[in-house]
Amino acid sequence: MDISQLTELLGWATVVNIGFLFFSAILLIAFRANIMSVHSKMFGIAEKDISLIYFKYLAKYKMLVFVFLASPYIALKIMGQ
Repeated sequence: MDISQLTELLGWATVVNIGFLFFSAILLIAFRANIMSVHSKMFGIAEKDISLIYFKYLAKYKMLVFVFLASPYIALKIMGQ
């Protein structure tokens, strides 16, 4: 695998993961009550605590995407020019 293939892989992985991040955020916003009740019953967590857990999940996922996918992609694009 050469640099151009790695750059392309990281680019598409970034697109897919950012899409998943937006999809998750939209679902959590649109169906908040239903999702909260299901997760509350499934995991035995109080519904007031679930909002914080959702926020932490989205924040950590976003940081992982940017640190491990978007940043190396941008660095490789800069190096390639």
